[in-house]
Amino acid sequence: MTSSQGKSPTTAAANNDPPDSLDSLCRDCATLDKVARHTRRCPACGSPRLLKHAELTQLGVAHLDCDAFYAAVEKRDNPELNDRPVIIGGGRRGVVSTCCYIARIHGVHSAMPMFQATKACPDAVIIKPDMEKYGRVGREVRALMQELTPLVEPLSIDEAFMDLRGTERLHGGAPALSLLKLVHRIEREIGITVSIGLSHNKFLAKLSSDFDKPRGFSIIGQAETLDTLAALPVSAIWGVGKAMQARLARDGIRQISQLQKIDESELARRYEATGLRLARLAKGQDNRAVTPRAAAKSISSETTFSEDLSDAVALEKHLWHLSERTAARCKAKAVAGKTLVLKMKADRLSSLTRSRALSNPTQLADVIFEQGRDMLHQVLAEKPGTRFRLIGIGLAGLVDEKLADPLDLGDPDKARRKAAEQAMDVLRDKFGKDSIKKGRGL
Repeated sequence: MTSSQGKSPTTAAANNDPPDSLDSLCRDCATLDKVARHTRRCPACGSPRLLKHAELTQLGVAHLDCDAFYAAVEKRDNPELNDRPVIIGGGRRGVVSTCCYIARIHGVHSAMPMFQATKACPDAVIIKPDMEKYGRVGREVRALMQELTPLVEPLSIDEAFMDLRGTERLHGGAPALSLLKLVHRIEREIGITVSIGLSHNKFLAKLSSDFDKPRGFSIIGQAETLDTLAALPVSAIWGVGKAMQARLARDGIRQISQLQKIDESELARRYEATGLRLARLAKGQDNRAVTPRAAAKSISSETTFSEDLSDAVALEKHLWHLSERTAARCKAKAVAGKTLVLKMKADRLSSLTRSRALSNPTQLADVIFEQGRDMLHQVLAEKPGTRFRLIGIGLAGLVDEKLADPLDLGDPDKARRKAAEQAMDVLRDKFGKDSIKKGRGL
């Protein structure tokens, strides 16, 4: 494995007589060339950010991961936060969604309870997540990726696989060069940084993207796969969580190198289907294709309260904000929904949902709220006095937005409400989502 900073779990060569030169890519000036193996700086610009690897121009499966994504977006929008620890999260029940690298130095990490995070880093700036904004930025990153290849497989809002094999003639260079140009565009046009893992399959690409964060670009080639994996703990294998780690540890297996020495049939006997998967991934074998994700079947928004609520007025206020958020997401994806779904939770273990077929597909917050409020009051009547910790509203049965919200002779005021909401959307796009609000949202 090779990274531009020379951080490598292994430096094993493909054979005992390595070539005198390697393909190299300068991560600052994008010069692709051959250099002597011992070269430390780019011959063209003198940068030390020189990526060297024997298989640099041969590999085409990549994993792109945005660096501390939520925190990076907030710092981009407020440069005064650049040198300060930032934690995205909030609420007494809340956990850390993510944090910047400064906060991580203090021991803060994702999924940590907020009270522990603020104790570990009392000077941190706490920001409530703005999922609508993060989703918008994530879609901007995704759009730039899809300009390079249609084979983009999202894993989450801030990471995705890409398959650029066979794009050399189209883009006038190796996939590694195309990826570097993409990195530069994201930094220049969107204002955040990303890390890249490049390899010959998805498992190794994702693994390598974590080796050199932030602003990393790491490679695991075919020739070094076994040696790179052998140096890592079993927890580096995708899907091996704490329970499986404990089970393997009871059998004396803590390193991938130990898995590599056990016959596949023996691992299958011990751990069944999981054993077969462990045997193959321990040797870097992964034949999964990069597959663009199917279109979403539903769009929803939900929130967890800092204190349980039973009051209808308070619940309606949250429902309105969620209706606006769901409507905005539908409009951003140019879809509408035929079925409305209300979700509520009274405790951590139990939840209830109510659904209602709409007379026409909608993407309007006004319609979502009115129908959702009716279902909310039905729930409150069924469960009087119940205190709820979560509420969510969503649309399912998605269709093209051209079918959304036709004029209704039975509701002559609908045209006016639709025009008013569309006018508000225009103002929000121009001046920001908080630039105008309906009375019920104040």
